[in-house]
Amino acid sequence: MKKWVLSAVGYLVVVILGYTIYSFTASPESPEVQTKHGGHGEEVAGHDAHGSGEESEGHGEHGSHDENSESGVDIDFIADGTQISIQLKDKQGQPLNELDVNHEKLLHLIVVDEHLEQYYHLHPEKTGEGSFEMNKALGEGSYKAFVDIKPTNAGYHVEPIEFTVGEAESEHGHNSLKPDTVFNKTVEGIETNLEVSSFKAGEDITLTFSFKDNVELQPYLGAMGHVVILDETAANFIHVHPVSDSETKFQTNFQEPGIYKLWAEFQIDEKVHTYPFVIEIK
Repeated sequence: MKKWVLSAVGYLVVVILGYTIYSFTASPESPEVQTKHGGHGEEVAGHDAHGSGEESEGHGEHGSHDENSESGVDIDFIADGTQISIQLKDKQGQPLNELDVNHEKLLHLIVVDEHLEQYYHLHPEKTGEGSFEMNKALGEGSYKAFVDIKPTNAGYHVEPIEFTVGEAESEHGHNSLKPDTVFNKTVEGIETNLEVSSFKAGEDITLTFSFKDNVELQPYLGAMGHVVILDETAANFIHVHPVSDSETKFQTNFQEPGIYKLWAEFQIDEKVHTYPFVIEIK
């Protein structure tokens, strides 16, 4: 009888021990399951990084492919110092043709050098399905381009495209912008005064431009003026139009404090005058 009881107890111990070992090896914390969770985490991280500033910097390679995760548009951009070529594609790689006219143009192209000293507001012409080209001489150096379009059936967010003309410099750096203390600028003999309603981040800010000597402004690209704003690193692009058809007031909002450069464009006597200002938002 004692032998039978001891045998039964021994058998029970073996069963319990075997079940415990099985439960441990099949636990959700096993290496195999952790690897699957790790893979999922990499997908999420990759998705987040897809729209990061780091990837947009990669777009700056000469003639590189700009894959803008925040939009339904991909951009092939090539600039060789004499000509600029742009190819717009949808996410399936097909030419993007459906664009709305935006202030009299299908495509506005803003180009600045890395020091924000040179500024160009260009309008390449459509040459084919999703293709735009223009001749433009650019000196050697590093630049950023901003393709401003309104796709009819796709979302779009303007991102900087970096490119280099000629040999790239071994070290890149931005000149430190110094905020203006006097907001008067004269371009080709015509002076404008800028009034800024606030220098505080997160508030609606009105930029008001006034001209002396009863200067008569002419509509330019369907508006009484245009203002393009970039932060100090040219990472964030803002294109502002007047609040009305008869005033040279522009309303915008700076989400982050920092130093910004703006270029205000006005047409006078059939010629576009561009007035640069540097402001600090606190």
